[in-house]
Amino acid sequence: MDNSESVTTRGSTVEDWTRALSESTGSPGGGAGTGVMLAIAASLASMVAGYTEPEQVQQAGLAALHTRARALRSTALQLADDDAAASKAFGAAFRLDPGPEREDAIHRASVDAAKASAVLGEHAIEAIEDLGWLASNGNPALIADVVVAFGALRAALAGARTNVSFDLASLTSAGPDLDSIREEHPHLWETVTRLSQALERIDELTASVDQKAAPTDGV
Repeated sequence: MDNSESVTTRGSTVEDWTRALSESTGSPGGGAGTGVMLAIAASLASMVAGYTEPEQVQQAGLAALHTRARALRSTALQLADDDAAASKAFGAAFRLDPGPEREDAIHRASVDAAKASAVLGEHAIEAIEDLGWLASNGNPALIADVVVAFGALRAALAGARTNVSFDLASLTSAGPDLDSIREEHPHLWETVTRLSQALERIDELTASVDQKAAPTDGV
């Protein structure tokens, strides 16, 4: 198969998709990998939710959490494929000959790529507290799975934050400085800050369950 053209998260095996990721094409690239990490986090959250026996007062909340996790898995895979397409356009813009056409193409591709990563990051942020709930209330035999989910979610958040920031900074190659970019794209700029705060929250939650997840660590 032509990895760069036909590979998608939904239509390819893990072997085919990761082989395409390993090639020096950039599509799929790190942004698409970020989407897959979010899907892994959502999948593990769904699994733990399914194994959890809630108290009666928690049943509705757990059912809603389970539904969100299953929906997020599907959404994250679609966002991974969307990012792969945006990455392809991003690379094509930089390969154009110098001139106004190249500058316009870089600007459009950078903004589109930043928006794709920002959407993915916002979905990742929304998943944090659900994982936090599972860490405290989920089936205790699956706490290791929750911690792995935290790790995957952190990777998704870090990837989204870096990609949005990098794509915004790429706009400077077409002329404007960072202050102008912040004024032109305030929501995207704010997303970088929100993702940084989300990373701190993930680290806080992971640390709070470390003793439960790895009780022999340091013994």
